[in-house]
Amino acid sequence: MSSDLHVTVAARLHQVGQRFTPGRRALVDVLDASERPLTLPEILEHDSSVAQSSAYRNLSVLERASVVRRISTTDEWARFELAEDLTEHHHHLICGICGTVEDFTVGADLELAVDRALRRIARRRGFAPEHHRLDLIGTCSRCV
Repeated sequence: MSSDLHVTVAARLHQVGQRFTPGRRALVDVLDASERPLTLPEILEHDSSVAQSSAYRNLSVLERASVVRRISTTDEWARFELAEDLTEHHHHLICGICGTVEDFTVGADLELAVDRALRRIARRRGFAPEHHRLDLIGTCSRCV
């Protein structure tokens, strides 16, 4: 975990009147170390110091501070990941059966083409885009 990330998270929490507590730090560390968005049970498996009783509340605070992004799927568990501007631009493959979420990136040329197309669509509708997210919903290899 980079100290720059901790400084940024602390600043964002301060902007919403919150502190960077040890419990929130543990959640950020677990999400930073993960290669994909995690459910609450998966977060708790990775770090037993994270108390389940406060994890959802802390994830909510981190989400409100734009540190964490919640991804809703078709199963009972939301997934959580660090906000994209704290990591790297990526997209998601979401299984419509089991709810698994995997990150993926595309080449710079395709990313630029997608961004241009979305900006054209937005401009025609008088919409001012900031960024885009692409989630592909389908069936993962385990559920096929």
